[in-house]
Amino acid sequence: MLETIWFIIWGVLWTVYFVLDGFDLGLGALMPALAKTEEEKRTVYNSMGPFWDGNEVWLITAGGVTFAAFPGTYAVMFSTLYAPLLWLLFALIFRGIAMEYRGHMESERWRGFWDLVLSAASFLPALLLGVAFANIFQGVPFDTRGVFHGSLLTLLNPYGLLGGVLFVLLFMVHGCLWLAARSTGALRDRAAALAGRLWWALAAAAVAFFAASWKATSLYANYLAAPALFLIPAVAVAALLATRFFLGQGRWWRAWTASAVTIAGAAFFGVAGLYPALYPSSLDPAATLTAFNSSSSPLTLKIMLGVALVLVPVVIAYQAWTYRTFAAGPAEAGGHEEGY
Repeated sequence: MLETIWFIIWGVLWTVYFVLDGFDLGLGALMPALAKTEEEKRTVYNSMGPFWDGNEVWLITAGGVTFAAFPGTYAVMFSTLYAPLLWLLFALIFRGIAMEYRGHMESERWRGFWDLVLSAASFLPALLLGVAFANIFQGVPFDTRGVFHGSLLTLLNPYGLLGGVLFVLLFMVHGCLWLAARSTGALRDRAAALAGRLWWALAAAAVAFFAASWKATSLYANYLAAPALFLIPAVAVAALLATRFFLGQGRWWRAWTASAVTIAGAAFFGVAGLYPALYPSSLDPAATLTAFNSSSSPLTLKIMLGVALVLVPVVIAYQAWTYRTFAAGPAEAGGHEEGY
């Protein structure tokens, strides 16, 4: 029972991270295409400036839960995905440097350099996260000793790359909608128009990913065993259609909320299909790590659950206050003193 509870918490934490950090990753990746003037660039930075580092707390939390609740999975997952995770880490480091340094530069050349760094360092995590989770869904080639039989190129298979494209498009649409809700004038119009164009590519990628998952993974086994689970992808599809509907009506916050539900539905589609597996092996089913054969002791899980029940609501309340305070009104250039 405790293992199942922590499996659900593990899935929820990754979902929250994708929803919250997804918009600033997508917005950062698209920044050169969206902002044409210095004032527009500063508006883009200010629209995500107060949130991006707080959003990444959920990435650390999800990784920490994997380590503490499922140490067996953590050890094998982080060693077999060492190369993409290292790329992810470097990208996030340089993204943070770009966010903080850019506003302190007087030179237009240096500002342009950090803009490009922000764009590349936002695109790469979105792509890598999609590739990594698609590979987890279909299984990674490692044996019973946790030894990886492949390379970085092994992970760049067609299904993995399709997952990367899906994540990039999800986050880009999410980011455009966030900017449309937090800007005015030509910048808002440009963000809304780009969200509308990207939505069609996202819809095509989502259909392709759901279809490819049938052949490339065993995710649907759980769905066929418990048909009620099909409600999860149904909600994701309905939310994707709602995103387009609200976008067409110019209701930006509603469109962004629908986009958030789409991302959450897509994440839980994978989590529900994986259960009880956390890290399937495509090489040997006996090597697959599950919530039961890779978890910590029952006492550790109990103590962690008590701590989580106390601290997680505090973190949620603090972050909700942050969003309520800084997301009210448009993110005008010069709206914050810190570096943006």
